[in-house]
Amino acid sequence: MSTWLESNRADIQFEATSVGRLKKRIWEASEKEVDAILAEYGIPSPSELGKPGTYVQTTIRQKVVENRKKNDIVFVPIGCTELHGRHTVTALDTFMVTQILEGVRRYTAKKGTPVNLVWTPLNYGGHPHHHIGMPGTIHLEDEVLKRMLIDVMVGLWNDGFRKIILINNHGHSWLLEAAIQELQKTWNLPGIFRTIDWHRAVREFFRTKDRGGDWDDDFFHADEAETSVMLLLAPEYVEMSLAEETKVKGFLPDGHMDKAVDPFGRPCRWSEGQGHGPMEIGSIPEGVVGRPTIATAKKAKRTIAAILSYLTLLHDEILEAYPAGKFPPLEKTTMRTEEEMKPYLKEPFTKGWRPIYAIRKMGL
Repeated sequence: MSTWLESNRADIQFEATSVGRLKKRIWEASEKEVDAILAEYGIPSPSELGKPGTYVQTTIRQKVVENRKKNDIVFVPIGCTELHGRHTVTALDTFMVTQILEGVRRYTAKKGTPVNLVWTPLNYGGHPHHHIGMPGTIHLEDEVLKRMLIDVMVGLWNDGFRKIILINNHGHSWLLEAAIQELQKTWNLPGIFRTIDWHRAVREFFRTKDRGGDWDDDFFHADEAETSVMLLLAPEYVEMSLAEETKVKGFLPDGHMDKAVDPFGRPCRWSEGQGHGPMEIGSIPEGVVGRPTIATAKKAKRTIAAILSYLTLLHDEILEAYPAGKFPPLEKTTMRTEEEMKPYLKEPFTKGWRPIYAIRKMGL
């Protein structure tokens, strides 16, 4: 048994599902096996935000249509512009999620059905109250953010993408959930619409060493974990000589509010309140919560192998259950009828097709 496994605590459990089995396999993988997984996804690789053929907006239109007819899943990276300390960039959240999704696209392309990616619609993002006022952090009002996401999802659906998955890398998850709920209450579209906080999707892999994981500290913000992930995925955006350490003390005894990825299953998520801790502007002008000084690319390898593998599994299982052009039963998931939706579900610009913007929205 490897040294890594010998340190594993007995409290870790994995469900008897495809997701649980995948996580268990990566949890137990040797460092050599983890490196092999990363290599399959081309990690690390330079950013492909401007590379022809990676994103829907940078792919020749005819090829977009051809690929969508084979795979109508679209992953939407969600980032922001936010202070992450002097040692890295304010676009950290955006680069982190786009680097991950570009890896998934490279992998699925080798299998013949590359997942569709779109440029992140949220280069700025929403923020909890305790982020407000930090220099470098650009805050979108909640309604602006929701409206933008809804409009993007409607536009993607109109283009034939029936499975829209928001992959989030920032602390505004409640707004993404609200956008999906409002989308369906007003547009009522057939399809699959999801938001995934990728950190929470693989929360087991952010465990600290005393709980069998790779990390010295629990995941917070611009810290050991985030800096390590950037050192693995995009080291050109990190200057370790500028890294600073901070420590933030809450105003209530520990145990009520969970950490960033909900590792302890405490009564409340960090986002379910304000006032239990200080605002950043009055407590950590550095824009860091934790110790980025101890970050290394190696610490992030197993975590990134886990999220790449999970997103691939999600992609494959959606496409297997509902191949391109198919989706869960329309009359069981919406209040539309098949007859009503027939013209909107046709291939764009074929006979009888109508754009979704011509439909009557619900409640209007």
